[in-house]
Amino acid sequence: MRFERCRMLFGEDHEKLAKAKILLLGVGGVGSFCLDCLFRTGIEKITIVDYDIFDETNMNRQIGSEAVGALKVKRLAELYPTITPIVAKVDAGWIEQFDFTPYDLVLDAIDDIRAKIALAHKVWPKLISATGGARKIDPTKIEIDSIWKTHGDPFARKIRYELKKSGFKGDFLALFSPETPKCTTKGSFVGVTGAFGLAMCSAAVQKILG
Repeated sequence: MRFERCRMLFGEDHEKLAKAKILLLGVGGVGSFCLDCLFRTGIEKITIVDYDIFDETNMNRQIGSEAVGALKVKRLAELYPTITPIVAKVDAGWIEQFDFTPYDLVLDAIDDIRAKIALAHKVWPKLISATGGARKIDPTKIEIDSIWKTHGDPFARKIRYELKKSGFKGDFLALFSPETPKCTTKGSFVGVTGAFGLAMCSAAVQKILG
C-alpha cells in the first residue's frame, strides 16, 4: 500500500494530511524538496507557484532541473500529477490580489524580501517561511522557530527589520541557519537547501497534525 509506512507512523491522523490543502510559493532548491516530501507523505492537494524556467545552474540543487528550459511548475506537475501548477511571479502585487482562503497552510520558499513582508501581513496565521539556505554546508545547523527568535542569519535579520519597519505585529514559523557563510557569492549545496525543504515539510506536517 502506497502510504502504509506513513500510516504506521501517523495512525488515523494521516487522514488529516490527505485532506490538507497546501500552497507552496517557490519551487527552487528549497521548495522542490519540500514538494517531494509533502507528496510522498500523502499530501496531494498542493498548489505550487513559480514563474521561472530551469537553467543548467539549477541542476546542483533542484528537483526536475534536468529539464533545462522547461517551466519549473509545469515540469513538476508532470512528476507529481495531483498538484496544481500556477505560472506567476510571487511579488507584492500578486500577493495582494491572490485568494489565499482555500489553503490550510502557505509555505514560503521565495527569495524576494518585499514579497515575504507582504505575505506575512496577509497570511501570517498559516505561514511557514524559509530564510536563506545558500552559502552553507551543514544541514544540522538548521533551526525552526518564531521569526522573532531567528538569529545568526543576515537574511532573517533583514526580514525582521523590514517586518518591524512595516508595523507587523504577528508571528509565524521560520526556518533559518546561523551557520557562518562559506563564500560571498550565491554558492549552494543541496545538502543544505534540500534539508531546508525537508524541514519545511516536517514543520507543515506537524502544524497540520496539531
